[in-house]
Amino acid sequence: MIRNLATALALTAMLCTAGCGYSPGHRALTGAAIGAGGGAIIGAATGIGPGTGALIGGAAGGVTGASTSHSQLNLGN
Repeated sequence: MIRNLATALALTAMLCTAGCGYSPGHRALTGAAIGAGGGAIIGAATGIGPGTGALIGGAAGGVTGASTSHSQLNLGN
């Protein structure tokens, strides 16, 4: 139960920060990097393996970062 909750929270945090940057390419790159790091950690914790987790997280972060615009995020500016 706690492992699933931690995984869900980490995934939510990863996806929320995946859209950092002004150009779609930059957001895709930073999203993929954040996703790969988070995915590796989650993959190692859940037993699917850090490599598989990094691939899944990197793909999800890259797609999320590329599909958002910088005006969709309000970081207090």
